[in-house]
Amino acid sequence: MLGSSRIWKRRLPGAAAAFTAAVLALAGCAGGGTTETTDKGSADSGDITWWGWTPDVAPAEAYIKAFNKAYPNIKVTYKKLTIDGYDAAIRPALASSVGPDVFDVAPGAANGSVGIYGVNAIDLTPAVEKSLGADWKSKLAPIGVSSLTKDGKLAALSVGSNYAGSVWVNQDLFDKYGLKPPTTYDEWKSVCAAFKTNGVKCFVQGAAQTAFNEDTLQAISNNIKPGVWAQALEKKVPWTDPTIVQALTIWKKLFDDKIMQDGALGVQQYPDANNDFMSGKAAMVMMGTWYMQYSTVDGSTAAISGAGVANPKPFTQLPIAFPDVAGTGNVGSLYGDADFGLAVSKKSKSIAAATTFATWLGTSQAGQQAVANILNDIPALTSAQPDWASIKLVNPAAQQPALEKLISDAGKSSEPRLATVSADLQTAIGVASTTVAAGQATPEEAAATLQSSAENIK
Repeated sequence: MLGSSRIWKRRLPGAAAAFTAAVLALAGCAGGGTTETTDKGSADSGDITWWGWTPDVAPAEAYIKAFNKAYPNIKVTYKKLTIDGYDAAIRPALASSVGPDVFDVAPGAANGSVGIYGVNAIDLTPAVEKSLGADWKSKLAPIGVSSLTKDGKLAALSVGSNYAGSVWVNQDLFDKYGLKPPTTYDEWKSVCAAFKTNGVKCFVQGAAQTAFNEDTLQAISNNIKPGVWAQALEKKVPWTDPTIVQALTIWKKLFDDKIMQDGALGVQQYPDANNDFMSGKAAMVMMGTWYMQYSTVDGSTAAISGAGVANPKPFTQLPIAFPDVAGTGNVGSLYGDADFGLAVSKKSKSIAAATTFATWLGTSQAGQQAVANILNDIPALTSAQPDWASIKLVNPAAQQPALEKLISDAGKSSEPRLATVSADLQTAIGVASTTVAAGQATPEEAAATLQSSAENIK
């Protein structure tokens, strides 16, 4: 769901209805306590509205029901908007006196940008300090705090984060053909040739969607020399840096050596590449931590059904490190942002109750445990970990250790994914990635064009 800087998909909606019962079971008590303020309304009662493009209705309602176990007198009504219609709806709503009390924001230049709409939000720092104490920053994932703080104000509370840099594999397909997931470029090329011989697509990517091209290019760049891609985004190194040029060169090789599927430049990541993987037509796909939810029986079954399979049968999906395509040994890099944050509108007539809800979901143990168990976002509260005993994985012996490692590795990362990418630069990266892949520009020419674009961005 890409194509412009505003409509790339931050996360894939999950088969969350199946998790509702598990979520509600977590709500017996709430950490965080009451977040009374000197602002409008009561912190323990009232009616509030929450507008967002994410999560889906099922998990949102589950979160609300869990919240009401602790705060039965606060009624929360969730209004889900489309990704590409969110900005058009939220902009006038926040300017009016009848807009939402709580609303979604996210890092970066895409929909719901905290840089644009954070000005409409209160500072949640006092509420978080009351909930978690003076050392609250040590208890929350750093990426969720830094990416939602603007001009010294904590404009929103991260519900959880997503990280990219991993490749997901259909382990059942690898086992069927006696193959092992690749760890090097040569292995990757060999594996793809073997799958092709058996009529199976190897690695699929929707190269028509810029944000996922960015994910792959950032992975390649970090394999060459960690951190250079992020430094280029921050204008600390030029886009003509040798690391970026080499990353674009390897990117082109992926197409030339048939690691990328034929026609990748005309394919969307969602739904095309995703459906190829979920339907078992392809063995590998470039996806991030949001794909963890499809490791569960219910999540996998729903996703496979959504890909058009009449009788869905869950398979073993596993995350692996992006292969060592540059031969440096620098593997396992992850980079991410807060998936979304909950902001409280300055114009809300129920600021105190809205703050209670946002703080509960973003900082309480009960709220963050609910987030953890759905396996879509990595919780913002570092102490919240999935309750594996209550999560039904397709292949626990293989998947649980891999997921635990992925979550642990993500928690150590402070490298942003899309939060520091402006709309204009994202467009330029899209042009660079597609023109190089199509042979319409050399890596050196594309890097020079990127640098020129970056210099023109204020």
